[in-house]
Amino acid sequence: MRYLLLFVWLPFGLYAQKTVGKIISLDPAFDNLVSVSESLEVVSEGHDWAEGPVWVKDGGYLLFSDVPKNTIYKLKSAQTTVFLSPSGYTGLLPYSNEPGSNGLTISADGKYLLACEHGDRRITKMPLAGLGGKITLSDKCNGKRFNSPNDLCEARNGNIYFTDPPYGLPQYEKDSSRETPVFGVYLIDKNGKTALVVPDLKRPNGVALSPDDRRLYVAQSDREAIIMTYPVLPNGKLGKGKVFFDASYLNKEGLGGAPDGLKVDKKGNVFSSGPGGVLVLSPQGKLLGRIETGQATSNVAWGEDGSKLFITADMYVLKLRTKTLGIGF
Repeated sequence: MRYLLLFVWLPFGLYAQKTVGKIISLDPAFDNLVSVSESLEVVSEGHDWAEGPVWVKDGGYLLFSDVPKNTIYKLKSAQTTVFLSPSGYTGLLPYSNEPGSNGLTISADGKYLLACEHGDRRITKMPLAGLGGKITLSDKCNGKRFNSPNDLCEARNGNIYFTDPPYGLPQYEKDSSRETPVFGVYLIDKNGKTALVVPDLKRPNGVALSPDDRRLYVAQSDREAIIMTYPVLPNGKLGKGKVFFDASYLNKEGLGGAPDGLKVDKKGNVFSSGPGGVLVLSPQGKLLGRIETGQATSNVAWGEDGSKLFITADMYVLKLRTKTLGIGF
């Protein structure tokens, strides 16, 4: 095992970029993806709970949610500004501790921001060009409202997959406003029809597709601390799932947290938030290394030229240079 400790150095009269955490290599293959000599750079801070980062190519900026603040922020040229508020709840306040948007993604054609909205309990799309407001893609399945849509991804054919745990409800799983008995994974197909495709997970959270769109990864953020993988069938539904990676042993080794948001690079490696920060997994589910943030870590996204990994970790947004490229770059 090799690792590099990262420190902040602020000499008198000069400014040095703030860095946090440490990078740990557990397998030679990790060194082809991330160098242990790189630094985790703090690019935005002071947030309540940063989530859902996504890079907007047409404009060259990062968007991310602050779920408790019900706001989406824009990060461009080291400046963080409000992009959209309210972002996920437009009803009467107060509602819950996490009323805002959570997971974000850009539509396959690059024209829309797709969002999971906790408080309004729906999936929306909004034109990035400012041509009108939000469009509701789905807010119920079989006549029942969702709990609090959490994360989403879109296949190249237009199918959208999203997860629906209880984290945005005022009383979580015990909330009296719940209408559906499951915490599911759902499909909005290219024709706009919504279907439940995974009914048996306790806390489905992050979701991402493999480079060929043939596998769907779903993170479980409960005590099981696992990442599942499902084959995507020709009709967009999912086949029988299996455990891709069990992170619970890391909890036993003293690392806190569970899998949350995750993304996949062009080679099929999975970069998932998890115990201690970000777990880097091979396409076969082998743990190659860890990016320890020192904070509770929620999600990741590729940006800039496709080799920069943005990480949302509690109050921080971090950036890490990698040797690989994210899907879509």
